[in-house]
Amino acid sequence: MLEVIEREFIYISYYFMVQLRQIFVYWVAGMVIGSLVSVFAKNAIHSLFGGLKDKKMGIWGVIPASLLGTLSPLCMYGTIPIAASFSRQGMRDDWLAAFMMSSILLNPQLMLYSTALGGQALAVRLVTCIFCGILAGLLVHFLWGKKEFFRFDGFAPGPGRDTDPDLFLRFFKNLGRNVRATGPYFLIGVLLSALFQRYVPADAFASLFGENEGFGLLLAATIGVPLYACGGGTIPLLQQWLASGMSMGAAASFMITGPATKITNLGALKIVLGFRHFFLYLIYVMLFSMVSGFIVNLVL
Repeated sequence: MLEVIEREFIYISYYFMVQLRQIFVYWVAGMVIGSLVSVFAKNAIHSLFGGLKDKKMGIWGVIPASLLGTLSPLCMYGTIPIAASFSRQGMRDDWLAAFMMSSILLNPQLMLYSTALGGQALAVRLVTCIFCGILAGLLVHFLWGKKEFFRFDGFAPGPGRDTDPDLFLRFFKNLGRNVRATGPYFLIGVLLSALFQRYVPADAFASLFGENEGFGLLLAATIGVPLYACGGGTIPLLQQWLASGMSMGAAASFMITGPATKITNLGALKIVLGFRHFFLYLIYVMLFSMVSGFIVNLVL
């Protein structure tokens, strides 16, 4: 029995180290770029978005709003007070919906992490996230018109943590917070990937998530709900799943429902949406992820 445990430990350690060597550089690059954006470019990005309210773009404003949302480095609890401030300044709800939706799904750090999945997966993630934000803004525009969609009462931007007068210290402090926040999830993701590689037959996985398209998309969209805790932590899993036969459409579904239903994001969104709009948000996310996955499989 002890020999079996030792042998399995050696196998899992080997798979763990192989996966870690493959993806470690992407994790480090993602943290560094994320901290650089947060410290040196965050205010400029939010200023660009705030400046949209003075432009006469009408419904077309959902497009730049969604694009800028993907560049925002803030988590949802940081994004909501900023959005509340924009709302009080007269920003339209459809533009806010586009900005917040794409901000939930993607940020500069996650873009860098996703390069580990290959150019095709990165392109799919970028396009689906941007379109998810644009469509969210369009739905708010056409279904709610001028009626209030968000409930921002009581939200105000708090003091930022990047306040050190020395820019280099400010950057390294932000980087340290990134390491502490994402490191444990990243290592757990690598471990889960190693366990998956050791114990899950590639053929069975391919038939479940690749050949059986309809069920595979539904399953990928569904498992994104409980499995997604941190973007960096899911990259090792996705990398191994794709190598084992997961279709790109199923991966796209997972990459949408995962961050959109992450428990911390849901807690914040429930406050600003109210029960009815929050329920509609969940339906929208699941439907969009399924349809996007189907289209991706059809095209690719």
